[in-house]
Amino acid sequence: MDFLLIAEFIAVFVFGLSGAMVASRAQLDIVGFVFLACITGVGGGTIRDIILGNTPVFWVNSPIYLFVASSSAIAGFILAPKLESRILWLNWFDAAALALTVPLAITITLAITDSWPIVLLMAVMTGTFGGMMRDVIANEVPLVLSKGEMYVSAALGGACLYPAMIFLTGSETVAFVVSGVGTAVLRGGSMIFGWRLPSYHTQPPKRQ
Repeated sequence: MDFLLIAEFIAVFVFGLSGAMVASRAQLDIVGFVFLACITGVGGGTIRDIILGNTPVFWVNSPIYLFVASSSAIAGFILAPKLESRILWLNWFDAAALALTVPLAITITLAITDSWPIVLLMAVMTGTFGGMMRDVIANEVPLVLSKGEMYVSAALGGACLYPAMIFLTGSETVAFVVSGVGTAVLRGGSMIFGWRLPSYHTQPPKRQ
């Protein structure tokens, strides 16, 4: 089993845990936990594969991904009552999965196209769409739309480090690691230190 496959399983599992945390906040039953965990774990990659025409999508070819996501749902069902702040764990599970998913999505997309704008867009979509579907289904404000949060921008910033490292070092391994670490630092810094990008503010009309 190669490194990329192990990393994919970990990303699906951790994203699934974030789905389980949302399910616990919504007080769903075990089936609801499994549903949200699977949606979160494979949702972004599903959208990516459909857009790229890479069908059947990855989890149809290898249903083990659904088993991994379902396992995270069961783990979350057992773990959630023991956690003091499920929203805190939700954010950290989500951030960890995002840091893994962004470079993974780049690697997967590069096997299909070498157009960097497409590659970077697929990285951001893969990292964010599963969580967005999770939150919409659970009737929560999507993390990607939380006011002032660096989420999509963290994914994009981390993704942009990949081609930069390829240019500077020529090593895909270095690019993968730096992209993942960069994504984690940007997302974690936003949560811990309140890092923000400038946001739009309306200006009152000037008096004539």
